[in-house]
Amino acid sequence: MNSTTLQLSDFERELTRNILPFWQQHTPDPLNGGFYGALSNDLTIHDEVPRSSILCARILWSFSAAYRRFGKNAYLKMADYAYEYLTGTFWDNQYEGIYWNVDLHGQPVMARKHHYAQAFAIYSLSEYYLASGKKESLVYAQKLFRLLEKHAREPQYGGYIEGSRRDWGTLEDMRLSDKDMNCRKSMNTLLHMLEAYTGLARVWPDPAVKNSLKELLETFMAHVIDPHSGHLRLFFDDQWHSLSDTISFGHDIECSWLLWEAAEVLGDAELSARVHAAALQMAEAVYADGRDTDGSLFQELSPQGINAVDKEWWSQAEGVVGFYNAYQLSGSEKFLHAAEDCWRYIRKKMIDPQYGDWIKRIRPDGSVNNDSYKVGPWECPYHHVRLCLEVMARLEAQPA
Repeated sequence: MNSTTLQLSDFERELTRNILPFWQQHTPDPLNGGFYGALSNDLTIHDEVPRSSILCARILWSFSAAYRRFGKNAYLKMADYAYEYLTGTFWDNQYEGIYWNVDLHGQPVMARKHHYAQAFAIYSLSEYYLASGKKESLVYAQKLFRLLEKHAREPQYGGYIEGSRRDWGTLEDMRLSDKDMNCRKSMNTLLHMLEAYTGLARVWPDPAVKNSLKELLETFMAHVIDPHSGHLRLFFDDQWHSLSDTISFGHDIECSWLLWEAAEVLGDAELSARVHAAALQMAEAVYADGRDTDGSLFQELSPQGINAVDKEWWSQAEGVVGFYNAYQLSGSEKFLHAAEDCWRYIRKKMIDPQYGDWIKRIRPDGSVNNDSYKVGPWECPYHHVRLCLEVMARLEAQPA
């Protein structure tokens, strides 16, 4: 293995001196509790924006994982704070499960049970259990797993539907956001359920969890990954007919390494061999189709060509991890260089030297999108926290 410009000290410095301090200092609301709904790039607070369970869960995951890495009590304190908010304010005591969002006073704004949000709660609660040892957090994760298995499974064709009403009844509009399609199944929800079940299997290796995780892996290889292009299909009906031709490069490269992580947790040699091939096919597809001349990843590709949409922080972060994972799986230097290129772009364009943390969206002309939140329902820390932790761990494990 050749040397790399990816240096462990750079990722540790970025994480401990920029990203984590920003979220500690600027996001907790000392007056109302919990976390602000949104902050602009200049740190203007937007309390009119509902408080997202996704944001809370991702903060919980980030600081739990950081505490496990560094053992710093301030990180565990932040994780404790997020845990109390997630399991207190966002937990539905009547029907169980996690609300989609609440107002600044903690009252539900949208009480539906989107399965994507339940998955992120499982993911973060599993990590918090590892960090804190608090048995109650694992009990919450187990409850959510059983709720998803009962209400989210699509019994005839497999996989999981998008969401439910507050009482777990049928939900008519299942969209995650205004830009998403209202459909029964989506790659995005399935991907983060895979991620959540992988985390849960680490702390609770129950046969039911492992079976569901294996089924999710099989679902991705049978229905979600296009075997010809190596890209992900994004939206589906119950019968797995694809409803969109758009490609999401960030999800492609993120999925490539999350699939491999899930296979490693399961430890099934035959399945791992197939996932190994699929993960490399996906990384190859992004390498070939999704990279700009400056080393960054394009956000999307439509049938008409590369869409003139912003480059987002999370796609670049996943590019570093996904390409480095492909390098580890294949030994191919081109993937190492692609990871280095993504990291170089992040350092040049996305890390914010003035206000801290990262710029979340860069316009196609290279300028900062100041209409985009720095902190918001989707603008969360976990992608770039995870990037730093993943690459640090992988660099440490790499033979000299």
